[in-house]
Amino acid sequence: MDDPALATAEYLHALSALGRINALSRTASQLAAAIVRIRAAGSSLGLADCTDTVAHHRNAPRPIHVIDVACGGGDITVALARRLNRLLTRSGNPTSQAVHVTGIDVSPRAIQRAEALAARSGEINVSFEVRDVVANGCPPCDIATSSLFLHHLDDTTAVQIVRSLASASRCGVVVSDLVRSKLGLWLAMIGTAVLSSSRVARVDGPLSVRAARTPDEYRCLADCAGLPQATVRRVWPERVLLEWTTSLGVA
Repeated sequence: MDDPALATAEYLHALSALGRINALSRTASQLAAAIVRIRAAGSSLGLADCTDTVAHHRNAPRPIHVIDVACGGGDITVALARRLNRLLTRSGNPTSQAVHVTGIDVSPRAIQRAEALAARSGEINVSFEVRDVVANGCPPCDIATSSLFLHHLDDTTAVQIVRSLASASRCGVVVSDLVRSKLGLWLAMIGTAVLSSSRVARVDGPLSVRAARTPDEYRCLADCAGLPQATVRRVWPERVLLEWTTSLGVA
């Protein structure tokens, strides 16, 4: 999927397959739950930037700004925005905007697909932009998140990205990625065969698992990025969730 020479039709077909796999994997739900935990931790420590009480003007609280790094076709970004606004919108004001999620990706084709998806879904609390996070870093935000990105990177670049997310975020970081394991490889082979007819997805899925890391290796990435207090835990289906709150500090 990373090959720029890949025909657009095949590329979009593979993105759709990945979207179905991520929906079944409950990736957006896992990220949303982690973001809610980070927000709660910041609020309990009096970190104003981690709450929705900072107002542009009277009765208009500033929404939490989440950056979704390497958002691909936008499936997780849109689902995350919808779920977070459902979880965090205050009951006394059901029309308030609690969260805005911005998806960034280096691929203009992916961003075009993501914008079309958001328009079809009617989700207004989401936006997208083309950005090379490896070259330009993560833009400032309240919470930075990413999924299925680190396994594409070598250790040096992965550490650079995690450090960039931590530096850019006022409240915390959440990263979801594949676990390299026999079960993960089996799930990738079965999942891509059952959920998609995409040739690219069926090849890329198992290759991605083989290129992924073990939980201990993700732990090492966090340590090397200066986040020794981050939590790293295994989640369904053979994925890892790295979670860090700014209150823990940077080494």
